[in-house]
Amino acid sequence: MKNRLIATFLMSLGLSLLMSCWVTFLNLGWSDRFFWQWMNAFRLAWPAAAVIAFFLGPPVQRATLFLSARLP
Repeated sequence: MKNRLIATFLMSLGLSLLMSCWVTFLNLGWSDRFFWQWMNAFRLAWPAAAVIAFFLGPPVQRATLFLSARLP
């Protein structure tokens, strides 16, 4: 369980940080408000990403094992 929580924490941190940056950039471009809007988007996205990653982790692992066993 400890490994699952750490993996969830790290994966959700990285993905939400990068995705919120990308989407903020697409919406605003480089502007004087970019950093603050990005941090606000990240602040809202990270908890959602952590919950989603925690609950989707086991089914994704099972699907990965299933697919990797059947692919050449």
